Amino acid sequence: MAKTSTASVPGAQRMQDVLNLEASDSFIQTPQVKSIAQRALTYLHARYPIHFAGPPGVGKTTLAFHIATMLGTPIVLLHGDDEFGTSDLVGRDNGVRKERVIDNYIHSVTKVQEETRSVFVSNRLTVACEHGYTLIYDEFNRSPAAANNVLLSVLSEGILNLPKQRGQSGGYVGVHPNFRIIFTSNPEEYAGVHKAQDALMDRIITLHLDHYDRDTEIHIVAAKSSLDAGAAALIVDIVRALRSEHSSAARPTIRAAIAIGRIVSSAQAKVRLQDEVFRWACRDILSRDLARITRSGASVIPKRIDEVVVDVLSRHK
Repeated sequence: MAKTSTASVPGAQRMQDVLNLEASDSFIQTPQVKSIAQRALTYLHARYPIHFAGPPGVGKTTLAFHIATMLGTPIVLLHGDDEFGTSDLVGRDNGVRKERVIDNYIHSVTKVQEETRSVFVSNRLTVACEHGYTLIYDEFNRSPAAANNVLLSVLSEGILNLPKQRGQSGGYVGVHPNFRIIFTSNPEEYAGVHKAQDALMDRIITLHLDHYDRDTEIHIVAAKSSLDAGAAALIVDIVRALRSEHSSAARPTIRAAIAIGRIVSSAQAKVRLQDEVFRWACRDILSRDLARITRSGASVIPKRIDEVVVDVLSRHK
């Protein structure tokens, strides 16, 4: 008897979605960062999911990756999406598998039997649960709450309930004991963000992140831009001064400071009042983060940025 089979879909384990990363020596670890990481790892080792909540630009995703690498297991990354349904997390029937059996037991008789079955292709939540990987669910509240309901039994009972019966598993997958999950989210008032259900939030530990302290921001800008600490400090102080004037105190973020630092470094410019590249970068990058305040039809933001730049650099002299 000869048996052949073909499939019209890739392997069901979706192992191409798995990231094998190592902790980076370039990650900035100041006392503030180490404290947050220690708290997060303590909760994760106790098998509690953690959730980094805070405004954009405070380093939630970067911190999530750093902590995930410290766990020492492969990482699966999932980005929240407004169009997500349950199957986008766990998987779906996708394609068919054809099986053909040719029976020549009696040489004068040929019996051919064909069977067609649907193939279940696991998505990233299922892969992580089955193999004990760390799942980073970035901006999870961009997904509708209904799509995330499947996480409730995963986090409480350690069981992943699949939407349809899959092979011999009976529609259920036992969650591997090494499985961990790290959530990140933006505030609920941001566009495209859904309110997370209370049942899910009750199962995770939330760490509220804000902008790092001055020392940490200086270290980050210096490391990301290759500027010396003195130049990085000037840029950070400009950004922090403008941030303190903003009504929401959320912008500009460390990203703006890094961008200015990288441009100055790339152009071999200097953080000085007389350097036009530095002055352009401050105006163009910081203007995007600040309120569009106008007077007589003209924006007053570039002028205010110039005033802050002059004030900060003059004081440091």
